[in-house]
Amino acid sequence: MPFAPRSHDLREGYTQSETRRAAQVAAALVGLCLVVLADMVTGPSGMSLPELWSALINGPAAEDKTAATIVWHIRLPQTLMGVLVGACLGIAGLQMQTILCNPLASPFTLGFSASAGFGAAMAITFGHLLPVPQFFLIPLSAFVMTLLACAIIYLIAAMREATAELLVLAGIAVLFFFQSLQSMVQFLSSPEVLQQIVFWLFGSLLKSSWTSVTVTAGLFVACLPLVLADTWKLTALRLGDSNASSMGLNVRALRLRTFGIVAILTSAAVSFVGTIGFVGLIAPHVARTIVGEDHRFAIPLSAITGSTILIGASVIGKLISPGASIPVGIITAVAGIPMLVAVIAVHGKTPR
Repeated sequence: MPFAPRSHDLREGYTQSETRRAAQVAAALVGLCLVVLADMVTGPSGMSLPELWSALINGPAAEDKTAATIVWHIRLPQTLMGVLVGACLGIAGLQMQTILCNPLASPFTLGFSASAGFGAAMAITFGHLLPVPQFFLIPLSAFVMTLLACAIIYLIAAMREATAELLVLAGIAVLFFFQSLQSMVQFLSSPEVLQQIVFWLFGSLLKSSWTSVTVTAGLFVACLPLVLADTWKLTALRLGDSNASSMGLNVRALRLRTFGIVAILTSAAVSFVGTIGFVGLIAPHVARTIVGEDHRFAIPLSAITGSTILIGASVIGKLISPGASIPVGIITAVAGIPMLVAVIAVHGKTPR
């Protein structure tokens, strides 16, 4: 058995590699927990860790009513919403970069966020004409427009072969189309309505509620099994269309199915909090740099990284302006530029 030792070494090396990657994901999760704690204790009123722990353990009926109200009705929904939105955008970005074989693909760069912004702008401008509360109409309109953008791209792909290049071009066309419509609505709006539209487009966690957390979490949990079911297929797709097809994969069906999942995840992420840029672009690159292309580890690490970036932006916004927290969309946009430059610098070294 001359090859037995070599086979044993390969298995042992593979096991060690998996263990190391699992440890890296666990370490990232610990880092996210620390950032979440920092976000929970940061704010205009301030709060110590013992006060936070007491309010969390005792619930809304805690002795310190002020601390309980701040934690359970303001900070906890905002923090949980940030975690969910970051996870949705991180996974959506990884999925898009994989199916499109494009390192610059993300929900923000390919039109989904622009379509959501147009839907929100329409609801803010003309919502008074409908007998529907605005807090419900705005996220619903953003959600519907995001699905419409996905449907447009899907129809274009259905008429032609659903190649990566075609989907990218269709996404860019949708991006400029909805940005133009969004600009037209802003131009026609009154100054008061325009201010509301611009604030929504900034991307903020300040209006998060338990309702928005529940809806976003429900959509995320519904999509997660579908994402995990295609783990090996998406990993194989990183080898190229021809290699994936030789393994028996229906590449066209995989792309279209994943594109629909990305649309739902993006809708869940931006419908309540507004446009958030760069998270879906940066998080997948960070994850692949650490654990490589194996989606068993890249998917959870992309979600954790996206959440960490967004919650970190929330902490920074509160520290810069304690009285009026700067919207996280502004922080991620500013911080995303050097992060993108760093990604470009190390892209050639990213594991494949």
